[in-house]
Amino acid sequence: MADRKEDERYMKTALKLAEKGRGMTHPNPMVGAVVVKNGKVAGKGYHKGPGRPHAEVEAIREAANEAAEADLYVTLEPCNHQGRTPPCTEAILESGIKRVIIAAEDPNPGVKGGGGQRLSRAGLAVELGLLQDEARRLNAAYEKYVSTEMPFVTVKSAITADGKVAARGGVSRWISGEQARRLAHEMRRQADAVMVGAGTVAADDPELTVRNVRLNGARPPLRVVVDSRLSIEPESRLARGGEPGVIVAATSGYDREKAELLGERGVEILVAGEKDGRVDLQSLLAELGRREVVHLLVEGGPMLTGSLFAEGLVDRLALFIAPKAFGDEQAMSWMRGRVIKDPSEAFHFQWEKVRRLGEDLLLEARISGW
Repeated sequence: MADRKEDERYMKTALKLAEKGRGMTHPNPMVGAVVVKNGKVAGKGYHKGPGRPHAEVEAIREAANEAAEADLYVTLEPCNHQGRTPPCTEAILESGIKRVIIAAEDPNPGVKGGGGQRLSRAGLAVELGLLQDEARRLNAAYEKYVSTEMPFVTVKSAITADGKVAARGGVSRWISGEQARRLAHEMRRQADAVMVGAGTVAADDPELTVRNVRLNGARPPLRVVVDSRLSIEPESRLARGGEPGVIVAATSGYDREKAELLGERGVEILVAGEKDGRVDLQSLLAELGRREVVHLLVEGGPMLTGSLFAEGLVDRLALFIAPKAFGDEQAMSWMRGRVIKDPSEAFHFQWEKVRRLGEDLLLEARISGW
C-alpha cells in the first residue's frame, strides 16, 4: 500500500492532468485520474470535453489489464449516473481496481456522494479528501455554478502602479506589456463568456475575441456588452456580430431601430431586468447561468467593475500591474461609483497568488467563498 507522500505525489499528477482540460470541459468540471500498480503509473487520463470519455475511463483504458488490483487516484468523485457518457463507477468496478483515492466530492447536489458510496458498497477501499482544497480551487467555477446556477465571476483589469486603467482622455493601450496581454487572451480562452460595459466599447472598440493563443479545443467565449441605453455605435467591432456570438444587455427603453439593425447582423438584444434605470446585473448573470455560462470574465471599465463589487457578484480579481504611474487625479481608476468616508467601508480581498510577467505583476485575489 502506498504511503501518504506517495499518495500525494500521484494526486498531484492527477491535478496537473485535470488542469490540461481548462477551457475545454464546459459545462463539466476538470478531472484528472491516475492508475497506479506496484508503485508505477499504469494509466493516466483527463476529461477533454462533454461527450468525451471521463478521466477515470481514459486512465483505465490506458492501464488495460494492469488496472486489476491497482489504485486509482482521481481529483473529483467518480460519477454514478448516466449522462452524455456511462457512469464511471461501472468502468471502475469492471476494471478490478481495488482502491480509489478521491480528492473532492462532486459538489453537484444531485449526485454528491453517490459515486463514492457506490464503490464502497461494492467492496472497494475508498478514501476521500486528499488535496481536497487544491481540487476544489481547480473547479471553483463549476462548484459555484452547480450550487447556485450562477456564473463564477472573475474581474480582470490592467492598471498602473497608482491604480489607473486609462489616461485622462480614455486611452488605455497599452498599459500592460506583451506577456500580460498574452495571458489575458489565455484567460479569455478559459472563460465561457467575456463581458464589458458600454464605456469600454466606446473607448476601446474591442473585439473580445481570443487572439495570440490557440483555442486547443476550447469553445470561443460568448461576448457580452452591458449597455443600458443601447448606445453602442453600429460601426463598432462588436456591433458587427459574427462568431462568437454577441449579446447586448439593455433596458426596456432601447432604440428599436438600432436594435433591428444589430439583430440583422446577428447581435442579440437582451432585456434581463432593470434596476435604478440600469441593467440589473443580478438578473443578467442569472440569465447567463441559464445559458450555461459557468465562468464569466469581466473586462469592464470602472463603473461596471464597481457595480459588480457593490452587489457582491465578484468571485475573483486579477490585477495586471504595470511598472508605471500617471500621477493624474483625473485619469480613470479601475473601480469607481462609491463614496467612502472611512477605510472600514472598503472592499476586502484575500490575496492568493502573485506572479511576474515580464515587467508586470499579476496579483490574484479571492473575493467570495468559492
